Amino acid sequence: MLFATQRIAGDRRYRRRLARRIVAVWLLCFVWLTPAFGQNAVEQQKIDYLIASVASLKGATFIRNGTSYDAEKAAAHMRLKLRFAGSRVKTAEDFIVYCATSSSESGIKYTIRFPDGQIVDSATFLRGKLAEYQSDPSGEKP
Repeated sequence: MLFATQRIAGDRRYRRRLARRIVAVWLLCFVWLTPAFGQNAVEQQKIDYLIASVASLKGATFIRNGTSYDAEKAAAHMRLKLRFAGSRVKTAEDFIVYCATSSSESGIKYTIRFPDGQIVDSATFLRGKLAEYQSDPSGEKP
């Protein structure tokens, strides 16, 4: 009889541990899949505009850690870094600093090589795009 009681208690403990693990996995998935909790709608629009500006660079090459990437891959990388940055990114400027300036592994700055051969730091390019976005009085974004 004692054995049956121990088994029932063991099953309950197992179920509780399993339930806790399932809840933990769901919470981790939610946090990982939700980009940057600290962003408000206006700042998110600015960040989306900056990423779209990179993605739409026809013929430009994004250079990260010495390797060249096309504009779409560069934009995808920025989106990934934005997800991982989480609540640290509250503004478009935070996005530029934490997600679009340099490699978090090597510290090497990201650059953009335009079709005419001109090379610009990605931070310089994105700050210029952010200034364009903020200075448009018509409300229509470039």
